Amino acid sequence: MQVTVERRRAVRILLLDERDRLLLLHGLDPAVPGVSWWITPGGGLEPGEGVQDAARRELAEETGLTGVELGPLVAYGTTSFSFRGQEFEQEQWFHLARTGRTEVELAKDGVDEHALLTGARWWTVDELRTTADTVYPAGLAGLIERLLSEGPPVPPVTL
Repeated sequence: MQVTVERRRAVRILLLDERDRLLLLHGLDPAVPGVSWWITPGGGLEPGEGVQDAARRELAEETGLTGVELGPLVAYGTTSFSFRGQEFEQEQWFHLARTGRTEVELAKDGVDEHALLTGARWWTVDELRTTADTVYPAGLAGLIERLLSEGPPVPPVTL
């Protein structure tokens, strides 16, 4: 049986609060029981949708946060993953953003990807660096530390 790979474009949001903590969402894949991870908010671009519009939409859909001012694109990368048995190759852009609001309302219904978010947490760089939990993308703690100490890179870094 040949597996088809779905290619998609996505945006991820590196959302920092006033205390320089990063918002991550806890997720799982029902096709892989017992495995979970932490990811940044974000998701696939809809046809004809720009990266900034997708970032705002995804943030609102997944967390209930609206009116967040997006900062610059700070990173770009590609990743391969499986979700519900479907293989994906994803090209993704990472937008920096800040918020003074830390109360998150996780999506309770909607498309399948949102129904599998089980929690949200604001993480410090030290917590990211020392956690035994799986966090995507790899190297996220180093990227956030660099952003906080040096500011946004020009051009965006490759993950």
